[in-house]
Amino acid sequence: MNLDEAMARAIAASARVRGTTSPNPPVGCVVLDAAGELVGEGATRPPGQAHAEVVALARAGERARGGTAVVTLEPCSHQGRTPPCTDALLRAGVARVVHAVADPNPKAAGGAQVLRAAGVVVESGLRAEEVALGPLRAWLHFARTGRPHVTWKYAATLDGRTAAEDGTSRWISSAESRAEVHGLRTAIDAIVVGTGTVLADNPRLTARGEGVTRQPLRVVVGESDLPPGSHVLDDEAETVHVRTHDPDEVLAELARRGAVDVLLEGGPTLAGAFVRAGRVDRVLAYVAPKLLGAGPPALRDAGVSTVTDAVELVVEQVGMCGPDVRVSATIAATTSEG
Repeated sequence: MNLDEAMARAIAASARVRGTTSPNPPVGCVVLDAAGELVGEGATRPPGQAHAEVVALARAGERARGGTAVVTLEPCSHQGRTPPCTDALLRAGVARVVHAVADPNPKAAGGAQVLRAAGVVVESGLRAEEVALGPLRAWLHFARTGRPHVTWKYAATLDGRTAAEDGTSRWISSAESRAEVHGLRTAIDAIVVGTGTVLADNPRLTARGEGVTRQPLRVVVGESDLPPGSHVLDDEAETVHVRTHDPDEVLAELARRGAVDVLLEGGPTLAGAFVRAGRVDRVLAYVAPKLLGAGPPALRDAGVSTVTDAVELVVEQVGMCGPDVRVSATIAATTSEG
């Protein structure tokens, strides 16, 4: 197996554990023996348990000696809840380590230097962009800024309406788009909505579908009390009510709870508050081939009064999800920061 194929497997392993490792990064690792044969594969386990390198090395056993470890993130060199991964790699006797991206966390960085000092060949940058924009996107943002990564997800008609004039919104998007969003919910740490959305729609904010094994934290923002019988008060998932309208206070509370990857699904007012505060990092839009002509827009009060103040986006991907158009874009300032 060549290194590119090995990194592709490591990225896939990383993606499979996304949402289960926070506040640790969802790392994937593949170990090749001295002849280049796959002998071990692993991904980060939940907090307090083994990191990806340790899992993969355990599976490789003695065949790791003289071989290569291919990892999505630079191996850590610090003692946290688990020992440094650099120690495990050195004990295993690997001759080479190839990682995609450097660790921006100052507490854990420096693993490459430690390995090189011990005589291990270390290479970086393989499939770096794919890793940085894939399973590690949110964690890298969190490590650099101390804030959870926020994806604002919404569904709207082609003329930008999220509901009809009478308030009906089921269903703006297609069944295919809704199924995709449920899959996304299983891979993130928290879903954020405002009290207005709970009062108007009484959403469950859970991931539903075949094979769902975990639920994200449900976060309701706002000072209004939630009425008894609200679905978010059931026992299907944990819910926290953050009684504020300030996005930074919301994100600070989520960071305190170890949430790294956040999906903002609130209505136009809450979305506007996050955009106005500069706290939206990615926009994920599902645009349905429908026209309503009236009804609430996707975004309100975003702090834009003239076209020159428009929030600039960088479109990453455009595709189809059933009959809907899916657009993934980042905020231009966030793109330059990363």
